[in-house]
Amino acid sequence: MQKLFVKDILTGKKSKYYLVIAVAKRAREIADEAENNGEIILEKPVNLAIREFEKDMYYILEPEVTN
Repeated sequence: MQKLFVKDILTGKKSKYYLVIAVAKRAREIADEAENNGEIILEKPVNLAIREFEKDMYYILEPEVTN
């Protein structure tokens, strides 16, 4: 299994916080979809979600900060 690094997923992003929230939300979606479809997931939903973000299947949109 390939090691994933946060810096690789966060390219061009500012906050690890947004990555954590996005991965958690996507992992919940994956788990819910599997449960609703009666599927058994052999891999942890969090690992699947991280891989999806790494492959640019989903993007993290950060709000614009105004001072």
